Amino acid sequence: MATQTTEAVLQLDGVTLTVKLGGVPVAALRDLTLSIGRGRVLGVVGESGAGKSMLARLISGLLPGGFTVTGGSMHFAGQDMLAMPQAKRRALLGRKIAFIPQEPLTALNPLWTIADTFNEHLARVGVPSDERWETARKALESVQLPVPADMLKRYPHQLSGGQCQRVLIAMAFASNPALLIADEPTTALDVITQTRVMRMLAEQQRVHSTAVLLITHDLRLAAHVCDDVAVMYAGDLVEYGPARDVLDEPRHPYTRALKYATPDLTGPRRRLPVLGQQMPGLSALAGIAGCRFAPRCPSAGSACAAVLHDRVAPNGHRVACSEACEHAPLVDNSQAPLLPPTPVMGVQPVAELREASLTYTSRSGVFGQRKISFDAVKPLSLQIFPGEFVGIVGESGSGKTSVARLLMGIEQPTDGRVMIGGEDLTRGNAERVRRAREQVQIIFQDPQSALNPRRSVERLLTQALEAAGVASLDAKQRLARAQSVQRDVGLPADTLTRFPTQLSGGQKQRVNIGRALCASPQLIVADEIVSGLDVSVQAQILNLLLELRRERQIALLLISHDLSVVRYLCSRVLVMRRGEVVEQGLTEEVFAAPRHPYTRALIDAVPSDHAGTLWPPAELEDAA
Repeated sequence: MATQTTEAVLQLDGVTLTVKLGGVPVAALRDLTLSIGRGRVLGVVGESGAGKSMLARLISGLLPGGFTVTGGSMHFAGQDMLAMPQAKRRALLGRKIAFIPQEPLTALNPLWTIADTFNEHLARVGVPSDERWETARKALESVQLPVPADMLKRYPHQLSGGQCQRVLIAMAFASNPALLIADEPTTALDVITQTRVMRMLAEQQRVHSTAVLLITHDLRLAAHVCDDVAVMYAGDLVEYGPARDVLDEPRHPYTRALKYATPDLTGPRRRLPVLGQQMPGLSALAGIAGCRFAPRCPSAGSACAAVLHDRVAPNGHRVACSEACEHAPLVDNSQAPLLPPTPVMGVQPVAELREASLTYTSRSGVFGQRKISFDAVKPLSLQIFPGEFVGIVGESGSGKTSVARLLMGIEQPTDGRVMIGGEDLTRGNAERVRRAREQVQIIFQDPQSALNPRRSVERLLTQALEAAGVASLDAKQRLARAQSVQRDVGLPADTLTRFPTQLSGGQKQRVNIGRALCASPQLIVADEIVSGLDVSVQAQILNLLLELRRERQIALLLISHDLSVVRYLCSRVLVMRRGEVVEQGLTEEVFAAPRHPYTRALIDAVPSDHAGTLWPPAELEDAA
């Protein structure tokens, strides 16, 4: 679907990737045509299962077993990659085709120093052994890591997430590659670290004139760092063109659905429209000859499922959609209900910190003679009332999670008091403190690792009853409790007998939320619960939390790097930096007119909704 690009580093023409399921051939990638020119950035966006990572594996020659290319051609720097011997194709990896993976801490060997990791990589790309240390040092210097020689001696756990990501960027560009594939390189990073990482990536890309394939679910980020954007759905390229055209004026209903599902940081707050159903799996694709988005598209006609359209505008902006669907309204924003107002604060808060602080102490030196103290939370007073959603924002290491640990009773304050439902967790009777702590439940960030794969959904939803020591419920009562929670969080009835591996990412997070609700808590602590989720799934989870607030008057403490999510959910926000709350107040007032320079830096680090806006501002680094 792409316009031919002169000096294309990578060119795919009509590539179809097929796998046989039950003897039936299924096109995992269908008639894919795109190109990346030298020094240009192509963003690939879409939900999980859209084919983004499969595209990266196709380019790298690391396809899963059973997948074969059955049509089209793929050229890299003028060479036919599909006809190339496997050994020659593998030799390109790391040298001419480099990768930046999604999780920097899992990509770096925890048993190796950074120097060890660099040494292995540089040996593979042919750097002589006596030159590797200096090459690695200069590579780290190029991404502005402090004291590169010292960094090389450290292990990954001694670096922050942003520093680990810079190490991977330095490694990727060390061989001066022609093509770089970056797979979600900023997922779960705070906005300031994300800005620094993307700025570093852009600088290295300009220096080396490298073509970049950026896989991301962040449409705002793609709008600002990409020259072109390809929107994928179920193995199809549904929209492709200049980033400003595709993301500012999307033409395909799916692209518009992704854009509408993203909360705004400015403007009126409206309920997010939710894209119904799920993306079809591989087994379902065999029965769809036409548009694969048609089953979820509210404006699709009978012809859409039978015919795959492909239309192009004069500027090269292409869309695989009928003209009728393109112009049909996907959602009527004018009728979307306003978000509920700030809740009326009760007489007694459900949770309270009274000048609470948390200091960690360690010892260093051969005999532990030096005592080192670190203030994770400086004296903080905070009240959370029934039905109130409070957000905490700030960089990694600012103290957000430490506040949550105090409220949950996981950490005892160094000074001050922690109150839950009027009970003092620091001084109260042991039995009353235990019951008070049960009124606080947590929703974990990663549902994949938080859910026991050996438990059914029914047993997962009622797991909190075991922790609370509720042994009086028989099997029938427990099932009834699970069914009640399942309905509250919007899970299909047939999921109760399933296991986590049989659920989608959004369903797993709903189970995570349901498990926290089962014990009827007064306060839920949500730590980055939508980080890494597709924007469509994120919209479902955010709207679910608003419904639960309306129905149950549950209070929520939301820890998030995403300021637009905090604005969408929370009536009040705290901005933390180095263990201290530097600004707090009503979310709308703080985000609209921040008074502290650090708050302004956080807001400026968020890419705007419009691709033409300058991002990031030059003064961001100093302000942060």
